[in-house]
Amino acid sequence: MSAHISNVRPKPDQVLVDIVDYVTKYKIASRQAYETARYCLIDTLGCGFEALEYPACTKLLGPVVPGTVVPNGAKVPGTPFQLDPIQAAFNIGTMIRWLDFNDTWLAAEWGHPSDNLGGILATADWLSRNAVAAGRKALTVQDVLTAMIKAHEIQGCIALENSFNKVGLDHVVLVKVASTAVVAQMLGLTRDEIINAVSLAWVDGQSLRTYRHAPNTGSRKSWAAGDATSRAVRLALIAKTGEMGYPSVLSAKTWGFYDVLFKGNAFKFQRPYGSYVMENVLFKISFPAEFHSQTAVEAAMQIHNELQKLGKKAENIKKITIRTHEACIRIIDKKGPLNNPADRDHCIQYMVAVPILFGRLTAGDYEDAVAKDPRIDKLRDKIVCIEDKQFTKAYHDPEKRSIANALTVEFADGKKLKEIVVEYPIGHKRRRKEGMPVLVEKFKTNLARRFPTKQQKAILDLCLDPKKLAAMPVNEFVDMMVI
Repeated sequence: MSAHISNVRPKPDQVLVDIVDYVTKYKIASRQAYETARYCLIDTLGCGFEALEYPACTKLLGPVVPGTVVPNGAKVPGTPFQLDPIQAAFNIGTMIRWLDFNDTWLAAEWGHPSDNLGGILATADWLSRNAVAAGRKALTVQDVLTAMIKAHEIQGCIALENSFNKVGLDHVVLVKVASTAVVAQMLGLTRDEIINAVSLAWVDGQSLRTYRHAPNTGSRKSWAAGDATSRAVRLALIAKTGEMGYPSVLSAKTWGFYDVLFKGNAFKFQRPYGSYVMENVLFKISFPAEFHSQTAVEAAMQIHNELQKLGKKAENIKKITIRTHEACIRIIDKKGPLNNPADRDHCIQYMVAVPILFGRLTAGDYEDAVAKDPRIDKLRDKIVCIEDKQFTKAYHDPEKRSIANALTVEFADGKKLKEIVVEYPIGHKRRRKEGMPVLVEKFKTNLARRFPTKQQKAILDLCLDPKKLAAMPVNEFVDMMVI
């Protein structure tokens, strides 16, 4: 005899309510959050411009049906495409994430909150072009920055205490949820409709991490966020039609997210939603490397310089020990053959070997032309990782949020270099004063990859003028970056 199951429709899960109340009611008052969001916007777009140099990325871009142009559609920066907002979100999101060079958030779950810009910018541009065509006001870049801060906050606050990777799910589930919430608000959905939209994001089947780990590491990790943020736009538009939601999508016995995908555990939260995540987000400024390796790469560059001074070569090295944190070992400590660029940019041994050998680490260094150099694999085989419990503790400390790595080099003649320790990467909040000028130089370099000199200057001048940028209509801003 089956147990009685109530068919009384429950109130929405509190997690859904908190997300939607934050998106619809919370006013961002932090100047620091807006300043950081502006840097985040230009850096994220710059990452996309660099990705357009790679055919593996560009083959995925454009309309689903070749030749399709959508009147008043969203334009894709750096390209000639004008698309519906769903496909535009996929294009922009894929460009952003392709080279693993945009911002990062490290906690119980990892991720890249600027991935949400795909859905945010595509929706804002599409809405703005249609508003102007109808004689109404466009959204401004300030609206985009506000949506970015809120998407960062939703993704990052859920990630603080809840590890999706430990149950085999990819962090792009949080991109989908965060993008759905902010895009739904931009589209003008009611509170109940936004709750429905967010529930639809949670009820979706979620991406496995298969494509991020050996032996299946592959390029889907470079377009998974584009897929997630575009799916968010689709779900928000579905909810806009009045389509129903699923109020206990998380907590429903047997069939809810917690029981099916989270081992029966409810989400835990460290702090309420505000602007903490944008203020503390990590930028990848110097190296296109998985973030747990950023400080190791910085230390490896110092080792390269030391070898030059001492007149020694990589062949003289007997062993390199990386003292690191647990998350680094779990994600990117990798031995054996590396089959493609996606494999290499998630291997700390590779990301340390290249700068020691060549004094650089660029996106091109993950390609086959560089990877075939036999010296890289020989040096990789000499690199071992060990966990330092204090590094792991500091990694999780909300007041520190360090991503420390320490490298020790031993030579065949028995001598050692003094251990090089780097606790905070240049993209960390504690190094903003040092990091932001370098971030601007990175943006200049990426603008030069795609645009003529006059266009580069116009974009840069606007982006470095906070007040003028914030007031710019989104469609006019995007038009400045069209090829």
